[in-house]
Amino acid sequence: KALRLFDQIVPQYRGKPQGEKVTFLYADTYYMLDDNYNAGYQFERFTQAYPNSEKIDEAAFKSAKSYYFLSPRYDLDQTETYKAIEELQKYIDNHSDGAYIEEANKLVADLRVKLEKKAFEIAKQYYHTLNYKSAIVAFNNFITEYPGSPFREAAYYYRFDSAYLLAINSYQYLMKERLETALEYYKSYQKYYPEGSEYYEQIQVSNEDLESRLQNF
Repeated sequence: KALRLFDQIVPQYRGKPQGEKVTFLYADTYYMLDDNYNAGYQFERFTQAYPNSEKIDEAAFKSAKSYYFLSPRYDLDQTETYKAIEELQKYIDNHSDGAYIEEANKLVADLRVKLEKKAFEIAKQYYHTLNYKSAIVAFNNFITEYPGSPFREAAYYYRFDSAYLLAINSYQYLMKERLETALEYYKSYQKYYPEGSEYYEQIQVSNEDLESRLQNF
């Protein structure tokens, strides 16, 4: 009901003293209704029209957060996720002492994990479809691009296992070089994830076989 009334009266209050409050409430009505496309747009218009408003911090944050709600699940196209990160980062940069900084940082972190999960799952799909060469490239890219990711240990493990499986299924003339590459990936895993880590026992079994095969050369 409020939205229908605001649709009628907002144009009449533009440029008037009451316009600031009416415009904010109009945007907030969309926000309360979870109409995130319109909420983000209307709050953005508010921040442009009333940059000195006492509501500017709240409006800027809610505009950015509306884009956060538009971010889809990780396995879909992530254009909206990149947009949400951009808008939230804009809020963080422009409102360093704002009331919503902590929440904004948490939302950005959440969105980044979603992007990391998508990249990780793409690499893992190569692994599960036995496309080990592509898997190694994808996991290498992942490790480089997302050094602080919660999926980092798994990426190190699957990179090694992809190289190991590629090596042991290779023609004889390719096997030694590929086993040595796998051994380097094993050492990288060991460097960052010592005994007690999630994949430790699995990787030890594979590495014992790897070293045994290398001895044959």
